[in-house]
Amino acid sequence: MRAYSMDLRQRVIDACDSGLGTSEVAETFSVSPAWVRRLKQRRRETGSIGPKVQRRGSIPILSKHEDKIRAIIANKSDSTSKEIAAKLGELSIKVSRQTIDVAVKRLGYRYKKRLSVRQSKIDLT
Repeated sequence: MRAYSMDLRQRVIDACDSGLGTSEVAETFSVSPAWVRRLKQRRRETGSIGPKVQRRGSIPILSKHEDKIRAIIANKSDSTSKEIAAKLGELSIKVSRQTIDVAVKRLGYRYKKRLSVRQSKIDLT
């Protein structure tokens, strides 16, 4: 669901400031009375009537350790996720190989698949 426009928000606040009640304003602009109350509360507490920033998804677990992963890959460019997990384990960072795969992909690296080698290696291209 998208946030209401700033134009509508401003018209609702102006109507509330002119003396109309919450229910009247809600009916006039076809919004819920609860939303009008929350908008007034937001302006009272923060001074802003804009929508909150919507964040999608969770913060990646290894986002704090990206520099360490880069260093491991720079040291040995054909590292496997198992080898990276072992190196991170030495630093007391214990995560699954799948989490490492996601972090490596997010950093812009990709695994190079080779038929003659059992595990995939990281390709720096």
